[in-house]
Order: sequence, then structure tokens, then C-alpha cells
Amino acid sequence: MTVTPAIEADVLRRQDPELADLLLAERRRQATTLQLIAAENFSSPAVLAALGSPLANKYAEGYPGARHHGGCEIADAAERLAVDRARALFGADHANVQPHSGSSAVLAAYAALLRPGDTVLALGLPHGGHLTHGSPANFSGRWFDFVGYGLEADSGLVDHEQVRALARTRRPKAIVCGSIAYPRHFDHAFFREVADEVGAYLIADAAHPLGLVAGGAAPNPVPYADVVCGTTHKVLRGPRGGLILCRADLAERVDRAVFPFTQGGAQMHTVAAKAVAFGEAATPAFSAYAHQVVANARVLASRLAAEGLAVTTGGTDTHLITADPAPLGVDGRTARSRLAAAGLVLDCCALPHGDARGLRLGTAAVTTQGMGEGEMTRIAHLLAAVLRNVTDPSTAREEVRELAGAFPPYPH
Repeated sequence: MTVTPAIEADVLRRQDPELADLLLAERRRQATTLQLIAAENFSSPAVLAALGSPLANKYAEGYPGARHHGGCEIADAAERLAVDRARALFGADHANVQPHSGSSAVLAAYAALLRPGDTVLALGLPHGGHLTHGSPANFSGRWFDFVGYGLEADSGLVDHEQVRALARTRRPKAIVCGSIAYPRHFDHAFFREVADEVGAYLIADAAHPLGLVAGGAAPNPVPYADVVCGTTHKVLRGPRGGLILCRADLAERVDRAVFPFTQGGAQMHTVAAKAVAFGEAATPAFSAYAHQVVANARVLASRLAAEGLAVTTGGTDTHLITADPAPLGVDGRTARSRLAAAGLVLDCCALPHGDARGLRLGTAAVTTQGMGEGEMTRIAHLLAAVLRNVTDPSTAREEVRELAGAFPPYPH
């Protein structure tokens, strides 16, 4: 018997109607609001099918050919497929597809290359660094001596002179290039040059741009970095999870840092879903999608600036935009809440060189839905109207519902 999603949903309704109602409510929420969170996307039906596959039942501690449990022949084949596809997609010597998240991938990279107390140079958190880049609330800030570089006050771009000066004076064991709120490309060649000058490892945290890299719409850090960490659920459109790419000579250290040092058994249904996503990302259709994501982001950034928001760095090279809504008379947290009431779902973020909170938004999900430059202009106008109180959130909510309904995330 072929099990279809409809049959599975019917089984869930009969067995656990309370949870079934919650899942249906979430499906309605996603289909009737605009998902502008830069870290989110819509996975394909094939990815979702792999996540709900029988591999969810399999315990597979270890690696293909060296598991701690029996019956892993099919799991081994699925993981090898995911690894081979990831290596080919990004041109990497080695890939580890087991990390449960981007943070897990970064933790394993640090474990492979560093020892507690080592100095690490990374983008400071107030300038867009991630929690794993030295937050005192995170393992990174507790176990390592992080030094933060920043952004230029006038341009909002990475301060390369500061990076080089800090590297020379602090002599870090590793340098991290990557951010959760930087809308421009990192200069990987520059960071490689600085790392070589001071004898440091270069770790690229490419959680956000990795999908753009796969589609040829962003520079590939693999030829420059010793280790590249990423996620599979943002622009890449895969399942929630992490990925590590590295040089061949670091492969064993990276693998041992993932298992057994930082994780136990791999989530094999997620590994299979990663294989699906890597296969999809290798197609011309995905390349066209990735370039459209960037085109949409540039139009959205331009239109937001025209509406009066202060767009950082004057625009974007990626799927990600950060902006200060203060010129419209509202702070970031208030803006996010007001926009959420209108069905425009996005995030707050720290703004460099100040204590204010700005807005962080992205175009990956709405581009997956099929929206283009015209819809980006409409979204920017609607967003600004809500923030100016020209349009009541409840009124805007109806327009958002109509726009989302014209581009359903799962039309079939």
C-alpha cells in the first residue's frame, strides 16, 4: 500500500486530534502570512517525505561501515549519498552531514581545531556575530577567548584594517568569518591571507549564504577556509540541520569531533532529507531560484530605503536585509510586533554602533513561493504603511492574506 500525506494526516487526526489541530493551524499560518524571516524557507515535498520516512526509526551511531548498531546497510547508503552530493555541490574534499544544527556544526569545528582557552577572532555580536562567535551565554564564550572585530561606522562593511590589526596583536588560533545579520559577501581571500599571516585556522560560518553558494549566487568559501560550517534549512531549502565541509587532512578530526565528541546517533531521516536537498540544489532550477532570491532582496532593500527605512550598507548582496525603522518613528521591537499583527513575519537584530534594535528580513521563503520583484515592491510599501500607521494592521492583514493566497507554498 502506498502511504500518502493525506492518509498519514487522517491517521494523525484519529489518533491525536489535539496535535493534528495544531499542525493544521501551523499550516494555515504559513499559508496566510508572509514568511520574511531570513533564516526560514519552505522545504520541498520530497524533503518533507524523507523526514517522515522509516529512517526515522533507525539508530545509527558512528559512520558508514563503522556503526555501533546492526541493520545499518540502508542508512549507510543514504549517508554516503548525502556526503557525495554535498562534496560535489560545494567542491569540498570532505563533508560531514550529521550535525543536528548550525550551532552543532560550529561546536564540532571548534572541537576539531581548538582547545579550551584558545583565542578566536570573530565578528562581534553587536555587529552581527552569532551566539557561537563568543557570546558569554554560549559554550563559545565560556570555553574560548573571543576577540571581536567590527564594522566600519560610515559604510557598515567589515573593517578589514581592524581585522588585520587584531590578528597581529592577539595571534588567534582561529579566525571566523560569518554573520547572522551581514547583508554583504565576506572577502574570503582577505581572511585567508590574514589567517596565513598569523598562523591561524580559517573557519567560515556560512549558515546563511550556503544555499546561495550552492546555486552559484554567492562566492564559495570552500577554496579558502580550512573548515566551512553551514545549515541546510535556510536558502538551501533542506531539513533543519547542519553541515561541515573541510580539507581532506582535517576529515578525521572533524568526524571525531561530531561523533563521538559532541553528538550521539545521527538523525538518519534528516540525513536522507539532506541528500534530497543537495540533489535538488544541483539543478538548473535551483540556480535560477538562488539568483532570483538575490534579485528580490535587492529590490526589496531598494524599495524599503525609498519608503524611508535606513537600510544598512545601503543594500544587500544576499537574501538578507537589515534596516533601522527609526526614521519612521518606531523602534525595532515595536515594529516587529506591529508587522506581525499584519501578517508580516520577520525578526529584530542588533544594529552596529548603537544600542538600537533594527529589523532583519529575507527573501528566501517568498521567492520559493514564486514571488518576484513586483511583489517585493508591494511588500515594502505595505510594511512601511503599517509602520507609519497609515494602514491599520488588521486592514493590512487582509492584503497579506490575499497576496499569500496567490502564491501558496504548497500549491499541489
